[in-house]
Amino acid sequence: MISKLELSHLLETAFLPIKCSCTFDSEEAMTVRLINPRTGDVDMTVSDIATAPLNSSRAIADLIAMLKKDYGQLRIALPERRRYPR
Repeated sequence: MISKLELSHLLETAFLPIKCSCTFDSEEAMTVRLINPRTGDVDMTVSDIATAPLNSSRAIADLIAMLKKDYGQLRIALPERRRYPR
């Protein structure tokens, strides 16, 4: 399994310029928070993500894709969160 530090780094860099915060609830689960860079508010929180299956680059890429899809749908539903300062 990939280390917690490496997994956090991969997720956090995948969402730039949006701030992504990863916390590990236990050895088996993590929480990902996506934070609006303009307001500092948490736009999306996903809890209880099982870390055991994240043992390959494909599994991590699939998780990132799923989170980006969910976040994109949230941004469509809440258009005031679409624009971020450069």
